[in-house]
Amino acid sequence: MANRARRMRGVVVVMGLGLCLVGGPARSAGGAEETAYGRLLARHVHPGTVSGIELNLVDYAALPGDPDYRQALRDFAGADPSALSTDADRWAFWANAYNLLAIKAVVDRMPIDSIKDGGNFLFPIWGKKVGTVAGREYALDEIEHGVLRKEFDDPRVHFAVVCASLSCPDLRDEPYVGDRLDEQLDEQVERFLANRTKGLRPGEDGASAEVSSIFTWYGDDFAGKGGVATYIRENAGPETSARIAKLTDDGISYLEYDWTLNDAARSR
Repeated sequence: MANRARRMRGVVVVMGLGLCLVGGPARSAGGAEETAYGRLLARHVHPGTVSGIELNLVDYAALPGDPDYRQALRDFAGADPSALSTDADRWAFWANAYNLLAIKAVVDRMPIDSIKDGGNFLFPIWGKKVGTVAGREYALDEIEHGVLRKEFDDPRVHFAVVCASLSCPDLRDEPYVGDRLDEQLDEQVERFLANRTKGLRPGEDGASAEVSSIFTWYGDDFAGKGGVATYIRENAGPETSARIAKLTDDGISYLEYDWTLNDAARSR
């Protein structure tokens, strides 16, 4: 009886997250924007331009004073993602968890110029425990590689998780939710590939392009989808696809990655 009570408490917590954060069973009451994490994103994530790169920026300075920031951290710390009913719900949960902990890793170390300043060559920030999810401490690498890439085998993860840098895919101003996950992820990929300042810069010949270094760092993930060029051609929007209709892997080169913090203060 005691074990069942503890389990039910866990379900209640994650149902609260599932309701709005990850599209859990009780979707009808409220929406993603009504959770602390949803309100946080809507309030503090806005478009801007820094160093010629167009992206969504985060107002890190405002986060420590926002009660929803601490509440969002508590929500994820107390959640039980194993109680979620679908892979899409769990996928969304862990993508949201990664992005919130990346934000926390920055806030905890401000002022910094880059999230990478939170570590060093021997002990990079990605391997450090930065926050609690589902009752245990996690490093960002544990979520990205040990959960999302390992369990879901979907290269769209590289456009969903945001490492708090200018050249990263954009942090959405809304959480991922299970019942819209495919739509949100496809949109993330399309938007990133349409962004000439950091995602993809087509050549004049239709057979070449400069693309994000993400595609070479995780080339094996795209190999299973036909290779980088094929993946890009098939997942870019119509306008971008028309400009790279003859793109092959041999025609790809890689853009320099800017690890500068995606901080709204830099656009002022």
